Amino acid sequence: MARVAVLGTGVWGRALAEIARSRGHEVQLWARRGPSSLAEVVTGVDILISALPLRAVRTVAQQVGSVGLAPGAIVVSATKGLEPDTILTPREIWQEVLPGQGVVVLSGPNLAEEVLAGKPCATVVAHSSLALAQHIQQALATDTFRVYVNPDIRGVELGGVLKNVIAISAGVSDGLGLGTNAKAALITRGLTEVVRVGCLLGGEAATFYGLSGLGDLQATCTSSLSRNYQVGFGLAHKEPLADILARLTGTAEGINTAHVLVQLAHQRRIEVPIALQVTLLLDGKTTPLACVTALMARGLKEEL
Repeated sequence: MARVAVLGTGVWGRALAEIARSRGHEVQLWARRGPSSLAEVVTGVDILISALPLRAVRTVAQQVGSVGLAPGAIVVSATKGLEPDTILTPREIWQEVLPGQGVVVLSGPNLAEEVLAGKPCATVVAHSSLALAQHIQQALATDTFRVYVNPDIRGVELGGVLKNVIAISAGVSDGLGLGTNAKAALITRGLTEVVRVGCLLGGEAATFYGLSGLGDLQATCTSSLSRNYQVGFGLAHKEPLADILARLTGTAEGINTAHVLVQLAHQRRIEVPIALQVTLLLDGKTTPLACVTALMARGLKEEL
């Protein structure tokens, strides 16, 4: 039995807390407006699971750093996104603030509502040290939550980040009623963009065809539970972005990621046509139908 702290009391944080409890661990949840202080929750823990929204990661990580963790405590980063100013991933933020701590990534096709309901799913825990990843694998694996390990920590984390942009486009496609063929093409070509950018940023190509890449992409692009999908669906129905965001129960990280991704692609001179159209749509510089026209009118080329 381990002492586990879960930071974040959204659906994802509560789902991970229930998984840890089902393994017999002593679990405490923390929220900014909760009854317990951060120091009370994290002092003496063996495993710290971060299920925070991206915007809160750096501030809370700094607070945890001020409190201090035991040398052998492991941080599990379960947040997806890119910090706008630094373009750091959540795991990199934790590692920057707590340089001596082991930080692993947990990512995969894990729609939080389904995980909380106890429906079967699989995820990936990643760290360059397989022993560290396997420790968390053993700590969190249950009969409904199957955990794999992968040493490609960069690729596992980036897959979960980049797919959110494609999920927005999938929501647009369904919102416009474009059909199964169109969405299949979007997912497939979207995966190409994920692999292209992910490899450029240090991930391994094979990782993006696994659970944290293709698996997460498929789940996020085909489920109305996905917040990023909901954003695209609402935009297709000409809803103002502010109204869509006001009714979401969590954060659609793909909105920020789209802008960062397009900026990176421009700097590195790589093509991300789907991400570009998503960004233009989010910024109100195009319409859903114009996005479709622009993608279909691109120059003809070989597939691979």
